Parts: sequence; structure tokens; C-alpha cells
Amino acid sequence: MAKLYFHYSTMNAGKSTMLLQAAYNYQERGMRTAAFIAALDDRAGRGTIASRIGLTMDALPFETSDDLYAMVDEMHASEPLACVFVDEAQFLTREQVWQLAHIVDRLDLPVMTYGLRTDFHGHLFPGSQELLTIADELREVRTICHCGRKATMVVRLDAAGNVVREGAQIEIGGSDKYVSLCRRHWEEAITCE
Repeated sequence: MAKLYFHYSTMNAGKSTMLLQAAYNYQERGMRTAAFIAALDDRAGRGTIASRIGLTMDALPFETSDDLYAMVDEMHASEPLACVFVDEAQFLTREQVWQLAHIVDRLDLPVMTYGLRTDFHGHLFPGSQELLTIADELREVRTICHCGRKATMVVRLDAAGNVVREGAQIEIGGSDKYVSLCRRHWEEAITCE
């Protein structure tokens, strides 16, 4: 039975690496997959899923206006798919999360999404909120704070390495711009003056 999965964590926990490994496992067995990544995340090039350890995979870049159900339905009709993968799932719209649910429920295809749970303000991304609400399985991908505790939050840094406390929810970046922290150290970092 197909399910909608949401693998979530903070930055630099290995979500993309996990996606790439899972996709490879399907492809190694001769099974066709579809992979999507948010178009606005072009750090590795538009339409490329990349891990910090150097693995990459081509993917379809999605915009917030795209109908993911229609795209997958068309692909699946032309040649059957075994699984759908979505990286940077926090950038999905609520409607797109429901489109992914329809892929599971109507096409009987598993959909594996990977993304951040919260932004640097400690607030849920809309896509993550909807995934936390309707996904069949939630899987936390763990990473650690500099103190050794589980990191559940993230701070944004400016070019000088200072903690940013205000700004837009979305600003693309990697470990040069974001640091994962436990709740205690995140609170200390955002409240220090």
C-alpha cells in the first residue's frame, strides 16, 4: 500500500543524501522514479538534487504554480513509475502537498518527501505544516547541536557570521548561511544582543 512520507529535520542532517540513496535503490532494481526539487533552490544548478557528500541526481524543478499530480499522472501513464521523490519539500504549497496525497491515493504510488520542518524564526513552513498534518508516515532525520544534543532548530547567519534575527522566511543557502542548534542554544542565539 502506497504512503506519503515526510522526512524532516534541520539543515545539514543528510536529508538529500537519504533521498539519493533511496532513489538509487529503486533504480538499481530497474524501477523508474520521478524526482522533484524546488526550482528556487538552485545551489547545485537548476533541477539538481545534491548532497553535501558529493552525490547528485537530476530532478524536475517545481514552481509553486505547478500541478504535481498532473505531472506525475502524465509520466506514469507513459511509462509506469515505482516511486516519487521530492526534495526541499518545505517549499511546497499546501495545495501541492494535497496533490502528492492524490498521487498516493489515486495512482497508488509511494511519495517520499524530504525537507525542513521550521525556518530560522522557529516557525513551520507552509509545506511542512501540511505534510505534518496529512502525511501517512513522519520520519525525523536527526543531527546534533555543537553541544551534542539533538538539533531541532536553525539560525541564519549573515556574511560576517552574525546571527540574523529578522528577514524573509525563505533565503536559499547551505552551511555557510545556516547552523543547526538545539532549542536551548537556538533561543540563546536569537535573544542575545
